[in-house]
Amino acid sequence: MQRSYRIDDRTVLIDLFFLGRAQVIGCYLLLGDPPALIETGPASCLDALGAALAEVGLGIGDLGALVVTHIHLDHAGAAGVLVRRNPNLKVFVHPVGAPHLVDPSRLLRSARRIYGDDMDALWGEVAPVPADRVVSVGDGATLTVAGRTLRAVDTPGHANHHHVYWEETSGAAYTGDAAGVALPGCDYVRPPTPPPELDLEAWTRTLDRLEELRARRLCLTHFGVREDPREVLSQMRRRLREFSEVLYPGWEAGESLESLVARMRAHMQPQVEAACGSDAAERHEIAANYQMNVAGFIRYFERHRTQGQRSGG
Repeated sequence: MQRSYRIDDRTVLIDLFFLGRAQVIGCYLLLGDPPALIETGPASCLDALGAALAEVGLGIGDLGALVVTHIHLDHAGAAGVLVRRNPNLKVFVHPVGAPHLVDPSRLLRSARRIYGDDMDALWGEVAPVPADRVVSVGDGATLTVAGRTLRAVDTPGHANHHHVYWEETSGAAYTGDAAGVALPGCDYVRPPTPPPELDLEAWTRTLDRLEELRARRLCLTHFGVREDPREVLSQMRRRLREFSEVLYPGWEAGESLESLVARMRAHMQPQVEAACGSDAAERHEIAANYQMNVAGFIRYFERHRTQGQRSGG
């Protein structure tokens, strides 16, 4: 069982073994004095995180900072528990997401409506982060963690509280969900499009910004490092448009969520299996499942229809 992957002499990718599956959710350990994590994963994966840190001679108490791309539970869910275990930690986050780390009650109510009885098994404890441990980072701001300089790049589309963190010296962009889901050995990039904040126009502008960075590598949360940024971003751009075109006619005709999910699955599943094989296709589904992705498009279509009515369109 490989828990960690050395990216370079200062960076380690940690596999959090979400739901016991390899290469679904990862976080990035920046080695330095003190070291830092980019992404925390959910609290349900803390044992895996602790084991991976131990492999490189570290513990949670050795960390100095947590940097999260956005506050969705698969990216930042463990932040509060980690700060409770290590009160010296600072948590760097988008300003829109910061209040929800301090008081996650609204986030939890929304998540429980979606996940129901599976909530705890999926995500574990979601604890508040003390306000004095949270550092809001605006677009273009720089932060120094683990002796490295990262620049926050505002990257909405997946969520309106999303940052990509850009390390110019290494050419690495830590992309959260902005550059999609792309698993090792699988030449298929899948946009994660859950509700409620999917915004295709904003995501297109985000892809423009990421191309302008001219990154040499994309460090994906789902999962791993891609050394072909142009190909990844090109696939993302194409798939966002493609999925919209597949779903919109059915939505406009009044199809149910279940029917639209079947429509999306029939279109996409053969492509994923052909590119990735059945095991990777299953891990794709864990990272960005059909029902959540389709629900995001439905919310997006509904919002645009409402906006069109308000503007007289």
